[in-house]
Formats: sequence, structure tokens, C-alpha cells
Amino acid sequence: GPSGAGKSTIIENSSRDIGEYYFSISTTTREPREGEADGVDYYFVSRTEFEEGIKAGDFLEYATVHGNYYGTSLKPVNEALSQGKLVIFDIDVQGHRLVRAKMGSFVTSAFITPSSLAILKERLYARATDRDDIIKGRIESAKEEIKAIGEFDFVIINDTIERASSEFITIA
Repeated sequence: GPSGAGKSTIIENSSRDIGEYYFSISTTTREPREGEADGVDYYFVSRTEFEEGIKAGDFLEYATVHGNYYGTSLKPVNEALSQGKLVIFDIDVQGHRLVRAKMGSFVTSAFITPSSLAILKERLYARATDRDDIIKGRIESAKEEIKAIGEFDFVIINDTIERASSEFITIA
């Protein structure tokens, strides 16, 4: 789902009820937001490091979003799958397409969205982590991402964290 839809919050809120799983931490070239930690929220790397990883085939998926690279490192995902763990990704529509193309029916996907663009806009401004132009770009991206809703196995409308988390637990 789009940035600000509540993907990370739902995953975090559901974690104790899912059982053993591996949360795939994305790698990005964007600057950390206040309170974010390397290796916890994202792996923060330089553009050069990321591009070297692309050339080496280190990513399951990657995309450029709002001028920054975001991607999923292949090695920890393969390790978790070999241990029989559920792997949870917090990825956007582009990432979903790439993961689905590489992993096919092995993937179960859920599109998470607020009930309206107005609510999404409120959430993005309320978290106060991005400049106005970035938020406007995220809203424009959301309009495009929502068009891809039919590509997902499930849709979760995040009107309350409790309900959305319950639906997510059922899917996981």
C-alpha cells in the first residue's frame, strides 16, 4: 500500500500473534528519519553501495521511490525460508510486482490502504517527517498505487489499527 497507509504499524501491532516469522528489513538510500535506526527500521546505505548491490544481484527486488532506492536483500530472505519461517515484507506496489514475478504463487499479498486519500493526507502530515513537497509526491504516488489493488490477494482497509491488524493476522 501507499506510504502512510499503516503497513509498519499493522505489522508491529500484529507481531505477537503471528508466531515465528522473519521481517524483511529493506535497504534504502534515503536519509534516516528521526528515531529510525540502521538495521532496525532500514539498512541505510549510500547510492553507490546500493548500485553495487544491484550489479552483484543481491536484491530480490528494488525500486526507485521519491528519488531514493529501496530494496530487499536476497540473502536473509533465503535463510529465513530455508528455516521454514514466514517472511513478511513491507514493500510498495513496485516491490510487490517484482517479488511476485520472482516467487510466483509462493507469495500471499495484502494491499493496505486507508479508507480515503483525505485520511492518507492527514496521516502523512500528522507524522511530520517529510517536507510538504515530499508529502504531495507521496499522495500522487498513492493515487497510482491504488490502481494496482487488483494485483493483490487481499485488501485491508486500515480504518482502525485493531481491525486491520486482526485481518492481517488472519492472512498471515
